[in-house]
Amino acid sequence: QVQLVESGGGLVQAGGSLRLSCAASGSIFRVSTMGWYRQAPGKQREWVAGITSGGRTNYLYSVKGRFTISRDNAKNTVYFQMNSLKPEDVAIYYCNAKPPRVSALKYDYWGQGPQVTVSS
Repeated sequence: QVQLVESGGGLVQAGGSLRLSCAASGSIFRVSTMGWYRQAPGKQREWVAGITSGGRTNYLYSVKGRFTISRDNAKNTVYFQMNSLKPEDVAIYYCNAKPPRVSALKYDYWGQGPQVTVSS
């Protein structure tokens, strides 16, 4: 069993920054592909960014250049630096852990989802 504990959400003005952290228990963190998803009010949850165990990153087009995902395998933690926040970024943000694409492992763990609110 893996637990993902998130921190760092809150309220910020448009143009401001927030950093989310997601600390994982268990040894599978180092091999996991970690991701950040978000769910805005009245909308479906969407993938926002991902980082492989090797550090390869990928982003939703609308956040590219503003948000940065990173990981510290020594601390079993993934980070999400969000700059130039916009009102349309308002959502609950969820940390996720999945096995690598080429893997016999099967799991799908989620954090509790801190709220990110951006005032205009």
